[in-house]
Amino acid sequence: MDEKCETTLWIESLITTHVAESPKNNLGLSGDEKVFAQPLVGFSSGSDPLYDEYKKHIGSFYYTPLELYRQTFPESVVEKTDLTVISWILPSTTKTRQEQASQKKHPARRWIHTRAMGEDFNNTIRNHLLAHFSAKNISALSPMLSPLWSRSDQGPYAPCSNWSERHAAYAAGLGTFGLCDGLITPVGKAVRVGSVIAKLIIPPSPRPYTNHHAYCLHYSHNTCRKCIGRCPVGALSEQGHDKKICMQYTEHTMNKYIQKKFGLDTYACGLCQAGVPCMDRIPDPSAV
Repeated sequence: MDEKCETTLWIESLITTHVAESPKNNLGLSGDEKVFAQPLVGFSSGSDPLYDEYKKHIGSFYYTPLELYRQTFPESVVEKTDLTVISWILPSTTKTRQEQASQKKHPARRWIHTRAMGEDFNNTIRNHLLAHFSAKNISALSPMLSPLWSRSDQGPYAPCSNWSERHAAYAAGLGTFGLCDGLITPVGKAVRVGSVIAKLIIPPSPRPYTNHHAYCLHYSHNTCRKCIGRCPVGALSEQGHDKKICMQYTEHTMNKYIQKKFGLDTYACGLCQAGVPCMDRIPDPSAV
């Protein structure tokens, strides 16, 4: 086995073993219930033209992997071909998805805990990788943990951020975008996503699609649109996702609701990610 294959397997094992064995993968409810099931892992090259396309379409403020790396390690001599973006998908558990699918207006308790405890756990994966890379003198960074990460009100997709975990995952062949902007993956779109940029040369994962909406039945077959009816505030339509309406409900209205009902200072909604054909799989056109 060549060195590149060994490195790929090593990184995949770091992520999957951490998810399987870490006590921090815990929903924070009674018992020892996990937040996430078995993850998916993919790789994209820092030289993938998609990253320049993202910057072109999203705005000049959007970072490419090379820009993030050079600003983080200004003394390093590096080219985009020297970098790999490691992406992973963390699927919600079956219990969480089923509980969320039964809701009509407010997110389910398991879903709320997945947003709160789940993203904390996602950060442990980021730090877990960074620690192992550091031990092997591999320079790496997590965009979401970087002081360079920020939100922006600029550009045609505002509000947005200067790095997108979902777009990195798309580049790594892990999924395509749905009508609600969620990433539809082989394990569905009720997921959380993470990434780390490392100075490693790893073969990119296969990208089994050429269209960023390939897995969404609205775009590919002009059917489904079940997510539209799942949105409690009308932020979804056949024209797409109104991010401002969505964020007002999710980050403000639901933040107040969750604090009052569950005592957690977090926000969540995600009703469009459950109770739909793409909840836990790439949807079958014949089943809609």
